[in-house]
Amino acid sequence: MTAQPPDPEPEQTSREPGGGVRPGDTPPDSAQTSGLSHPQPMPSKAMPVAWLIFIGVLVVLASGFVVALALGWLKLG
Repeated sequence: MTAQPPDPEPEQTSREPGGGVRPGDTPPDSAQTSGLSHPQPMPSKAMPVAWLIFIGVLVVLASGFVVALALGWLKLG
């Protein structure tokens, strides 16, 4: 059996459909959350920069390979 809260006073209860508040009534206070409980750590910027440099080097090497093939500087096979 679950514990039931006592019935509120009839003159205190809402008569609106769905249990809402009547126009002009103030709704009950809700929980407020403001700020963080502790500072968030800043992520490192080293890995994204390293990946960008790595990808850039690969693009330059692949482009150079294609250009070398097109100009006949490399012979495959």
